[in-house]
Amino acid sequence: MKSKNSARTDNEDRLAVLIDADNAQPSVIEGLLSEIAKYGELSVKRIYGDFTSTRMTQWKAALLRHSIAPVQQFAYTSGKNATDSSLIIDAMDLLYTQRFDGFCLVSSDSDFTRLAQRLREGGMTVYGFGEQKTPDAFVQACNKFVYTEVLRSEAPPPTMPPAKAPAKATKKTAKPAAKKSAAPIAEPTATPAAEPARNDNLPLRLIRQAIEEASDDQGWAFLGSVGSYLVKVRPNFDPRLYGQKKLSDLLKQDRQHFEMEERGGDGGTSKRIYVRWRESSPA
Repeated sequence: MKSKNSARTDNEDRLAVLIDADNAQPSVIEGLLSEIAKYGELSVKRIYGDFTSTRMTQWKAALLRHSIAPVQQFAYTSGKNATDSSLIIDAMDLLYTQRFDGFCLVSSDSDFTRLAQRLREGGMTVYGFGEQKTPDAFVQACNKFVYTEVLRSEAPPPTMPPAKAPAKATKKTAKPAAKKSAAPIAEPTATPAAEPARNDNLPLRLIRQAIEEASDDQGWAFLGSVGSYLVKVRPNFDPRLYGQKKLSDLLKQDRQHFEMEERGGDGGTSKRIYVRWRESSPA
């Protein structure tokens, strides 16, 4: 058995990805795996469910494309979720091998709250992935929690139903059509059907607290430290929920509350971004 501290060819964390097929959608699988790859190597990929069910048809197609090992779990009794038990047992078995640095639990089910807590007690980093309906207890039990709504494959902006073609002039329809044309036509593109949260909903007090915790005497804080604090305090904090991919982009567009500046970049060193709360801003 290879221990966690054995020689490694790289510094990537080894992750075990465990998916609850009953509480996850196959439409997010590509974005999900790409997201997990940011945190480390996907050493184990398993999905749990009753794949004899017709509900799993889309999942079965996704398994082949992404080399995910299915773990068949029959529903022995109606109303009892044997899938959860199977996933939990496997997670503990993998924990005891000491071959992993972290676990990715993909589910919106609060039943995995205690599992996440136990894995963290065992020294594991726990990443949770679920829909926004996920109970807060499970969210807070993870080191970081990502809502799968932000991981769906980018699709073109939602479009309104195409306007109906004008009716051909007939003896029956010509007169009513003329009356309707006098009414103003509403603009269908004014508001997208699914719009990301705006800065009005930003947790400003939390961000200000994060800046203060990491700031120097002049109030400037390294943005990386601010981001780390935010995730520790609120595991589900994600700039993508507010329409931006990065924390830097999110804060840059809010000049009312934040000052930003770049430092370094000389002598081959990379630039570092610093942020400061504007003292004139409301709390």
